[in-house]
Amino acid sequence: MPVVVVESPAKAKTINKYLGSDYTVLASYGHVRDLPPKNGSVDPDDDFRMIWEVASDSKKHIKAIVDALKEDPNLILATDPDREGEAISWHLEQELQNKRGLKIQSAERVVFNAITKTAVTEAMKTPRQVDAPLVEAYLARRALDYLVGFNLSPVLWRKLPGAKSAGRVQSVCLRLIVEREMEIEAFRPQEFWTVKAVLKNARGMTYEARLTTFKGKKVEKFTLTDATQAEMAVAAVESRDLTVTAVEAKPASRNPSPPFMTSTLQQEASRKFGMGAKHCMSVAQRLYEAGLITYMRTDGIDMAPEAVSGARDAIAARYGRDYVPSEARVYKNKAKNAQEAHECVRPTDMSVSAEDAKISDADQRKLYDLIWKRTLASQMAAARLERTTVDVGSADGQVGLRATGQVMLFDGFLRVYEEGRDDTPDEDDKRLPQIEQGEKALKDSVDAEQHFTQPPPRYTEATLVKRMEELGIGRPSTYASIVTTIQDRGYVEKDRNRLIPQDKGRLVTAFLSNYFHRYVEYDFTADLEDQLDSVSAGEADYKKVLERFWRDFSAAIAETADLRIGEVLDKINEVLEPHLFPPTDDGSDPRLCPNCGEGRLSMRTARAGGAFIGCSNYPECRYTRPFGPPDPEAEASAIPPDGKLLGEDQGDEIRIFKGRFGPYAQRGPVTEDNKKPPRQSVPKEWEPEAVTLEEAVRLLALPRLIGEHPEDGVNVWANIGRYGPYIKHAETTSHKGGTNANLEELEDVWTVGMNRAVQLLAEKVASRGNRGKAATPIREMGEHPQAGGPVNIHDGKYGPYVKWEKINATIPDTIDPADLTMDQAVELIAERAAKSGKKVTKKAAPKKTAAKKTTKATATRKAPAKTTTTKKPAAKKPAPKKAAPKKTASSPASDDVIE
Repeated sequence: MPVVVVESPAKAKTINKYLGSDYTVLASYGHVRDLPPKNGSVDPDDDFRMIWEVASDSKKHIKAIVDALKEDPNLILATDPDREGEAISWHLEQELQNKRGLKIQSAERVVFNAITKTAVTEAMKTPRQVDAPLVEAYLARRALDYLVGFNLSPVLWRKLPGAKSAGRVQSVCLRLIVEREMEIEAFRPQEFWTVKAVLKNARGMTYEARLTTFKGKKVEKFTLTDATQAEMAVAAVESRDLTVTAVEAKPASRNPSPPFMTSTLQQEASRKFGMGAKHCMSVAQRLYEAGLITYMRTDGIDMAPEAVSGARDAIAARYGRDYVPSEARVYKNKAKNAQEAHECVRPTDMSVSAEDAKISDADQRKLYDLIWKRTLASQMAAARLERTTVDVGSADGQVGLRATGQVMLFDGFLRVYEEGRDDTPDEDDKRLPQIEQGEKALKDSVDAEQHFTQPPPRYTEATLVKRMEELGIGRPSTYASIVTTIQDRGYVEKDRNRLIPQDKGRLVTAFLSNYFHRYVEYDFTADLEDQLDSVSAGEADYKKVLERFWRDFSAAIAETADLRIGEVLDKINEVLEPHLFPPTDDGSDPRLCPNCGEGRLSMRTARAGGAFIGCSNYPECRYTRPFGPPDPEAEASAIPPDGKLLGEDQGDEIRIFKGRFGPYAQRGPVTEDNKKPPRQSVPKEWEPEAVTLEEAVRLLALPRLIGEHPEDGVNVWANIGRYGPYIKHAETTSHKGGTNANLEELEDVWTVGMNRAVQLLAEKVASRGNRGKAATPIREMGEHPQAGGPVNIHDGKYGPYVKWEKINATIPDTIDPADLTMDQAVELIAERAAKSGKKVTKKAAPKKTAAKKTTKATATRKAPAKTTTTKKPAAKKPAPKKAAPKKTASSPASDDVIE
C-alpha cells in the first residue's frame, strides 16, 4: 500500500476515508524539521548553507512513516497546496532519503485545493515532483527571517534595554501601528457645524434637508466653524421662504463583493464576529480539513468553472431565476505570482448551507455561514436602487438645502449578504415622500449641530491586515502569525479589538527607524516580497537575493557596534521629542523639570525594560512621569517624589511613596529622631495611586501576631514579604531562623487563624524532607562550548535560571527560557561568574597516563582527593533542543520567525 503523508491527523482521517484500504495515510504533524535556534544555522560565508534539525516530537512521526515505507517504498506527499506545504513535503523527502536502510522506490507530490473525494481522487491521477522554485522561495524567506532575527535582535538587547527582538516583517508591521498612534496623539480636533431643517411637502409629510448654500456660496465642511456662524445660518434659513427648485430621480445599482481570499476573510470575520486573525485561520483550517471549504490560505479570488455553475444552480433553487445574472461573474485574480495563487475561499458544495452541514462548533458554523453567503452573493444579480435628490432654495439664492433618499427596487445579492454589515439588508435607507418641483417647502424646525473632527482610528487586526496587503507586506500565510508575534512580544496590546503600541514597541520602532531605516521601509519590504515571488515563479536565483540583502544588512549591523546606550537614548529623545515633549500653551520650555525647575526631562529606560521620563538632576530630583506626552490628569493622581498624603492616623501623616524597590506606605516623616519610620510595601495586587487611608493603615499594622504556637509557645506571625503573603514561626519577625510558609491569598494576612497556620507550617516542615535531591532541569542545553560541563535551565523559587557547575545565572524577564540560545546562556554565565569573582576557564584536555595494574594492596588503599587534572565524568547527554515553532494544522508557520 503506497504511503500518503499529509500534515494533520484530521486531514489524514478524511483522506483515508476517500482512498480506502489501498493506501496508508499518515500525518507529519506539520514541519518535521527546522533551523536550530542558535547562531550558525545559516552560514552566509558558506554559500548560505542551512543546517536543519529534526524536532524531538517529530521523530516518532518520522519513525511511523519509515516503518510504513519498509512495507511499501512508494511515497506520496499530499501536503497543502502552497509554499509552506511544498516546504513540508521537501523536508520530508530529504529526511527520508537520508535514512539508512530505507530505499524509497518513488516519491511523488500531489496537490488538491479541497478535501473532497473528487478532488483527492483526481489529484492522485496527476502526481508530480516537488516544485523546486517554491521550495527555494521558502528557503530564501526562512534564511532572511533567521538572518534578521539572529543578527538584529542582539543589537537591540545590547543597545536598547528591555527590547526582545526584531523581525523582517514583524518590525515593519509594528511601525504601522506606532505611526498610527503618533498620528492620533498629534491630532488636534477642529470644530465645525452643520445646519439641518425638517421641511413639509404640500401634503404635510416631513423630510429632512441639510444646508448646502449660505450667503450664495457652497457650504464646505469648515464653512461654519463656531456657534455664532451656525446661529447666523439658522436665522438665514428661518427668515426666508423656501421652494423646491429641483427633483431628480436616478436609477442606481450595487454589485456584490468578490468571494473571499485570506485577507478579506480575516477582515470580515473580525468586523462581524470579533475574531482575531489567528483564531479565524484556526477555525477555517478545521473547516478545510472536514472537507467543507477550499484551501483557506490564498490570494486568489477566481472560482473554478464547476464552482461557478454550482453557485448559480444553488441561487436559482433557493431564490429563483431573477437572482441569477444572465452571465456568470468573473473576478480578476490580483495575485502577483500565479504559482502561489489558488481559488478563492469557498464552500466545496454550493448547495450546502450552514444548517444543511449540521456543524456543531459555534465558531465553525458562523464562519462557514459567512463563507457560504459571500460566495453565493458574489454570483448573484446586482441590487437595483432609485436615488432621489431634492434641492430647496430661497428666491434670492442666499440659502439652499438638499434632501436625499433611496428606494430599493430589487434587493438582488443583498437578500443574502452585505459586506461589513449584518447579513440582512439595511432597513434604514431614507425614503422621501412625494415632492413636486415648484411646491413650497414649509419649515417645521431648523437646528444647528456641533461636530469635531475625529482622529484616525487605531488599527484592528482586520484593518492592519488590509493595510499590509495594500502595501504588499507579508503574504496570506503570514498575516495571522505576524500580528500575533508583535502581541506576544509585548510590543502591542489589544484592547477592545484595537491594537495599541506599548513602550517597548515605540522604542524598538524609534531605534530601527534611525539606525536601520531601510529595513523598516514599506517600499523596501514590499520589493523584497516581490523578489521572493520571482524566486517562486522560477525567475530569480534565491541565493543572489540573499547575497544582495546580506551585503548591505551586515554592513548596517557592523555600523552599530560602537554605539553607546547613552548615544542611542539621546537619539531617541531627539526623534521622539515632538511626541514626548510637545510645545506648551504658555511657550515655556517643555523639557524643563516641573519639580526642581532646573533639570532637563529626557527618556530613560528601567532595568525591567519599561521606559519613563525622568529628570537629569537624579538622584537629587526624583521626578518621573510615564512614557509618552505629558498628561496633567494622570500626573495629578500620580505619586509625587515627596509622597502622596492620604490623611492622618493617631496624629501621624500617612503617605504613599515610590521607592527603589517599589511603592510603600509610611507612617510619619523622616526626622533626626526618627530616621526609620514604620513602612510597609504596597502589594503588587494593589494600584499604588488608588490606595486609601484605611488600606495604608492596615498595611502599617503588619506584621500581625496570630498567637502562640500550641506545641512550643513560640509566636506565629502573618506578614507581606518581598515574594507575597506568608506566615512566620519565630519569637520575632526579624528573627532569621524559624519556619516560613506561604499564604495563598493576600487577604489571608489579616484573616488566617491559628489552626490553619499550624497546618501550613507542618506541611512546610514535611516538605523539607525532599531537600538535597538534585533538581530536575526543565531544559538541557548541552555542553558548555568553552569550558565543558552540562548547561541546564532550572525553574527556581525566584524564576528560571541557567546552571553550569556551581554558577546559577538568572534568565532576564525579557527572554523566554524556551528561546534561550547557548550563546546567550554562556554570556549570562560569564556575567554571573564575573560578579562572583570566579573565572570561566577553557576545559583542559585530560592527560594520558599509562594504565597501572591494580593489585590487592592498591585496590584497598584510600583513594586520593580529586584534583583539577582528574578526568571529569562524561556529561549527561543533552536532550534534543527545542525547535522553533512549526506549522501545525491549527497554526500555520510564519515567514517572520524571530528567536
